[in-house]
Amino acid sequence: MDQPKCIFCSIVEGELPSTNIYSDDHCIAFNDINPVANVHVLVIPREHITYLTETTKRYEKLLGHLMRVAAKVAEQLGTAEDGYRVTVNQGVNAGQIVDHLHLHVLGGEQLNSL
Repeated sequence: MDQPKCIFCSIVEGELPSTNIYSDDHCIAFNDINPVANVHVLVIPREHITYLTETTKRYEKLLGHLMRVAAKVAEQLGTAEDGYRVTVNQGVNAGQIVDHLHLHVLGGEQLNSL
């Protein structure tokens, strides 16, 4: 039995709608459909990578790019000056729901301390 297609891969391929905030050849950023903050954007690589721990040295440039895009998104949405959070949930115990590497950009309000 075939595994269901990754929901984020379907968004990357334009098969599912999303509110895109940023897009380039390496990644896209879009609003989370279940936001936990006033600003909650997901930054995902176009390539399907399940976990951060799967990445090797060849992914260093892409990982750095994802972080720069997170900063650009925060600036674009006006949260950079007051502060924002960038997180990666790695695995089920950390709350990773979709098995496609993604960064959460959270801001637009006072966030709880970790």
